[in-house]
Amino acid sequence: MNKQILVSALGAMLLASCADHFDQNFETVRPDKEAQYGYLEQYDALKEYIKDRPNFHLGIGTAVDEYNKKELVYALTNSNFNETVAGNAMKMSSCVADDGSMNFDKVSEFVKNATDAGLSVYGHTLAWHSQQPNKYLNQLIAEKELPPSSNVTRCLVIKNAEAGGHWDAQLYFPAQLSKGKKYVFKMNAKATAPFDLILWAAPGDADLGSISVGTKWNEYTVNFTPSDNYENFVFAAGKLGGELDIKSLSLCEEGSTNNLIVNGDIKGDEVPCNKPYSWHKVTTGIQEVAESQVVEIPVSVGHLTFDDGKNLGGWGMDNTPKIVNGVCEVGNNAAKENTWNAQVNYQPGFAFENGTTYHLKMKIKGSVAGEFGAGFQNPEGYKGCGDFPTIKVTTDWKEVDVTTTCNGDNALRLLLNIGKYAGTLYIDDFEVYYTKSSNTIPLTDEEKKEALTPVLQKWIYGMMEATEGKVKAWDVVNEAISGKDGSEFYPLQSATRGTVSADDAKNNFYWQDYLGDIDYVRTAVAAARKGFADAGGNPEELKLFINDYNLETAYDDNKKLKSLIHWIEEWEADGVTKIDGIGSQMHVTCSMDPATQKKNEDAYVNMLNLMVDSHKLVRISELDMGLADKDGNLVNTTDMTEEQHKAMRAYYEFIVKNYLKIVPENQQWGICQWCATDSPANSGWRAGLPVGLWDLDYYRKHTYGGFAAGLGAPEYWNENDAK
Repeated sequence: MNKQILVSALGAMLLASCADHFDQNFETVRPDKEAQYGYLEQYDALKEYIKDRPNFHLGIGTAVDEYNKKELVYALTNSNFNETVAGNAMKMSSCVADDGSMNFDKVSEFVKNATDAGLSVYGHTLAWHSQQPNKYLNQLIAEKELPPSSNVTRCLVIKNAEAGGHWDAQLYFPAQLSKGKKYVFKMNAKATAPFDLILWAAPGDADLGSISVGTKWNEYTVNFTPSDNYENFVFAAGKLGGELDIKSLSLCEEGSTNNLIVNGDIKGDEVPCNKPYSWHKVTTGIQEVAESQVVEIPVSVGHLTFDDGKNLGGWGMDNTPKIVNGVCEVGNNAAKENTWNAQVNYQPGFAFENGTTYHLKMKIKGSVAGEFGAGFQNPEGYKGCGDFPTIKVTTDWKEVDVTTTCNGDNALRLLLNIGKYAGTLYIDDFEVYYTKSSNTIPLTDEEKKEALTPVLQKWIYGMMEATEGKVKAWDVVNEAISGKDGSEFYPLQSATRGTVSADDAKNNFYWQDYLGDIDYVRTAVAAARKGFADAGGNPEELKLFINDYNLETAYDDNKKLKSLIHWIEEWEADGVTKIDGIGSQMHVTCSMDPATQKKNEDAYVNMLNLMVDSHKLVRISELDMGLADKDGNLVNTTDMTEEQHKAMRAYYEFIVKNYLKIVPENQQWGICQWCATDSPANSGWRAGLPVGLWDLDYYRKHTYGGFAAGLGAPEYWNENDAK
């Protein structure tokens, strides 16, 4: 029977009827490619080739909104796969709002639709650093405001419940202003949030200037000369959303001390402004305002503990910096002519700010007593940019903390000038920092952990409740390993330890930075198992995976996977935490360079063997494929040749076939194809690349045949037909 249904006809059918009312075993081959692609008609739906492996999960990444429509995506998914994975809908930011409220309606609908269709749902993902409700989470660990001090100040207090336009709140101060005279306005004030205050004159609406009011007490001055006579000095304060506290106001002719504003010194009870005009709720009054406490907060700009392999540099010394037992050792065999003949260099990768006072703090001792200098330097012309006081060294450990102000631009270096020190210096906890005044203090590490742990638990409990025990396998932790470090194993991704980019540190939320490298995984695992059981799931059926990318790569000899296996051992060391499986994302690239492709294939095989040796379930979790030419350049779908399509077909067959060959059946979870179709040119994921088993018109590609052949389909491929 010819089961070919063209997409246009299928789409019309889907719009006219419910998706489960038509033959879902459709196959599509582009009419204009019948000669090359006609053999694809002979393949059955993909899931037909795993009927003899009932425990094998053949998955597809799914756009939930499209699946829930029960149209084309729903039909394609149900026809070819027995498991589906939400692309984004089950991630935390999709379910948790900025106020912490949770909504799982879309997830519940998706799970019901999929399970009603006979598919299993794989959960993706519970604990991840990306696509988190960052605003909500960061609010929970924001700095806490210090309690007010015992000092109070008598103020004019202006409150505006809601910020609007400048003119939405106008306060009139009676004051006779004369044309052509020069006036000076001064105000000592602060606001609960920064805003722009417009100064005006009325009647007649004359612009007299503006003030950008900050959140700390400051005296602001504005000079103006009216172009006409006016009866009122006006605040246009509609941008204020909160409270403006004013210690004093003065409006005087230049050279005069006569204040035109009544009770401008706020000594009496009379409110200086008599006409608040507003479309918002504005109030004014004389009140006692408690002063905020102010503390000096250290802000670190660089810290070397010497425990992670990061070290100081330098030149000229007899014994260059080396790390011994977590301590930096550096020095000279004999004193040199000048202090600068031997310099230890700390270069953080940015310029120290001109005008900022910095602290240099370290623990230090020497093999002999002595001293040395330190200072900032601009490498261009070796220009000094501020020297610290002389640092004296004894043969006993001591902590030094010296300060200086950076006084030059492009100060890229901090140098220890040790030329005249004859001996060995031992340095630990080397740190550069400055201080800032603040009426808030950071939460302690323990306070942050206490604030966030129940939030992670609540989110996972909520997801388990919403899925009602129907989702029996999860990426409990996603993308934990950094892939950055020179030690035996990669550390975890972290915004605080330099293992991620500056953009990632800014845009993501790394649970491990607050809950700890060990506890954040143990917390997520425990919450998932408890939540699943409480939701009615059978605990014996729940399988939890750690999912990550670049586990199959050749460039590091599968070091990232080895590191992940190491970390799993660490997480499971309590005897309670159990990780059931490892997921490898496999966003791979087929190379037209034979040597490169051979390395890719060898690394993949090595990955499978390592995963098997871990005794964990093995899952290919997000398989998709691009193609690079012989020079390593990615090729867009629109530029693909038949030869390249055939190479991708062969790589797909290799991947699937070797998974089934190498991984014992009792460790096979399955394979999830991440992209059904090629990626559109405007996509946020591998834009314009040939990543699908179907093209953008939902016609089968050679890669479909390769995937099917890997699963064990009959070999319908004919080289002559495909030319």
